[in-house]
Amino acid sequence: MNSFDSKAPAGDLAQKWSKHKAAIKVVSPANKRKLDIIVVGTGLGGASAAASLAELGYNVKVFCIQDSPRRAHSIAAQGGINAAKNYQNDNDSVYRLFYDTIKGGDYRAREANVYRLAEVSNLIIDQCVAQGVPFAREYGGLLDNRSFGGAQVSRTFYARGQTGQQLLLGAYAALNRNIGLGRVKSYPRHEMLDVVLIDGEARGIIARNLVTGEIERHGAHAVVIASGGYGNVFFLSTNAMNSNGSAAWQCYKKGAFFANPCYTQIHPTCIPKHGDQQSKLTLMSESLRNDGRIWVPKKLEDVKKLRAKQIKPSDIAEEDRDYYLERRYPAFGNLVPRDVASRAAKERCDAGFGVNETGLAVFLDFKSAIERLGKDVIKARYGNLFQMYEKITDTNPYEQPMQIFPAVHYTMGGIWVDYNLMTTIPGLYAIGEANFSDHGANRLGASALMQGLADGYFVLPYTIGDYLSRHIQDKKVDVSNPAFDEAEKAVIDKINKIFSIKGKQTVDDLHKKLGNIMWEYVGMARDEAGLKKAIEEIKELRAEFWKDVYVPGKEGDFNPEIEKAVRLADFLEIGELMARDALNRNESCGGHFRVEYQTEEGEAKRDDENYNYVAAWQYNGSDAEPTLHKEMLNFEYIKVAQRNYKD
Repeated sequence: MNSFDSKAPAGDLAQKWSKHKAAIKVVSPANKRKLDIIVVGTGLGGASAAASLAELGYNVKVFCIQDSPRRAHSIAAQGGINAAKNYQNDNDSVYRLFYDTIKGGDYRAREANVYRLAEVSNLIIDQCVAQGVPFAREYGGLLDNRSFGGAQVSRTFYARGQTGQQLLLGAYAALNRNIGLGRVKSYPRHEMLDVVLIDGEARGIIARNLVTGEIERHGAHAVVIASGGYGNVFFLSTNAMNSNGSAAWQCYKKGAFFANPCYTQIHPTCIPKHGDQQSKLTLMSESLRNDGRIWVPKKLEDVKKLRAKQIKPSDIAEEDRDYYLERRYPAFGNLVPRDVASRAAKERCDAGFGVNETGLAVFLDFKSAIERLGKDVIKARYGNLFQMYEKITDTNPYEQPMQIFPAVHYTMGGIWVDYNLMTTIPGLYAIGEANFSDHGANRLGASALMQGLADGYFVLPYTIGDYLSRHIQDKKVDVSNPAFDEAEKAVIDKINKIFSIKGKQTVDDLHKKLGNIMWEYVGMARDEAGLKKAIEEIKELRAEFWKDVYVPGKEGDFNPEIEKAVRLADFLEIGELMARDALNRNESCGGHFRVEYQTEEGEAKRDDENYNYVAAWQYNGSDAEPTLHKEMLNFEYIKVAQRNYKD
């Protein structure tokens, strides 16, 4: 295929998806029963896709690292899911959701994909209500909405602070129904270690049974990657410990282009790091910014007293508080997009106003909301989040403000896909956070759940048929094919090589070193010298890993350490590509902030003349530089402008 034929249909924006569905080919019900599809991952994207494909009649195999599909990391999402229902009658629309998403992503996303996402968003809510998802409701029984960053309308549907869990339970129930009917075969505690290509097309995977250590071969007529993002390259992130980029990375090494790897979302509302032995960070939902106000003291003497625990935050008078987001961005206030809020917090902390002992925290305060609405209302909206915060910090957020600081949360980059969600490898699809497609350089809050369910329920089930319609005469994939032999041997050799090193450093020791490099040089602020240094240091750390890592135990057993080691080997390569992509992009946009390219007011400064493209990288070997391909972005329906959240 033409690497950059996005297959986005021509014509009016609002008609593109309808016309495309009418034009692509379909597979008859009788022929669907002949076709096998592998889905890797059971988060909202993977679970919804597997359930939908099985309902259509395909034979589906679904793989997840967790001991149950319902433990996928989507379950950790808190705040909500966007849809353009306009239930609040506040002038929302499909176009407004489309516009907010493009603008929030700093004009670095494909128009056709984003409009389709906004268009199908309303169907998602209907689907989930029908499944029994317990969305919050108003007094009269109608579904409630709340606000999220980057929008001036209330379009976020939610189930208290556990929206991801409730949505995943809905998709999991649909998936379980099809497992029970025999349409889906589930493989929990399995990890994909390679994708198998036959005649250049995806025809299966090599997976490791994480309980027995056995290496398995699985064939299919198409493979769907729904394995999430690669944020754990930073070691500390809000992601679950098992979250990793390995499945997507193996696709890249087999020829699938990897797009925009440098676009990393730093979430502004996380509990600050508390020590060197910490293994992950805890997210506090963006929904808290609906009623919580973010501030630091205006006076440095108050900051010093706070750090010395001579005063409490509540002792600081209202006139001595700097509500800096409200000051800098009056139109959006505390609900600016995540990248903007994160950089603003960093700026205040860099200026010396950080409120905890490390100087890396700001306050999220509910004092005004409690006075205005009453404690019971706040408890009904955010009670489980407040409870979680108190358990972790031993501070009652009803009485004292929360302390928050930005942390790695989501990766907008991922496998490049066309309008059909197919990668540059025929028969290989990527959905949800595993692909790059719908968020540009920054994801608006409550849009991850929207994209995962849109891809799984309402896009992939249509588009995959266009490819499979040309393969209905194909026989079942023979896993004794030499391509499976070659892929399995490569996986086993890699594992054996790691075991044979018998060095002195643990996987976690080396991963923490990588995380420190990434956060220091490829984190919230980047510059040319730092990125060049990061590339060199990561190369040195890769050599150190292959020379000095120690993995106890042996292959063929339950062994979490070899799991982590194999993933770290991939993270070391992913981190280098992220730094290389950031070095190449001489502009600031969204989650990519190059300090050389900013306005006088410290805002991101894009270069639309030279960087208005998707950067898609092609693998050329472990020691060779990758090739950069550019998918130019053409904006026909939106006027590209400097992002403005001030008025």
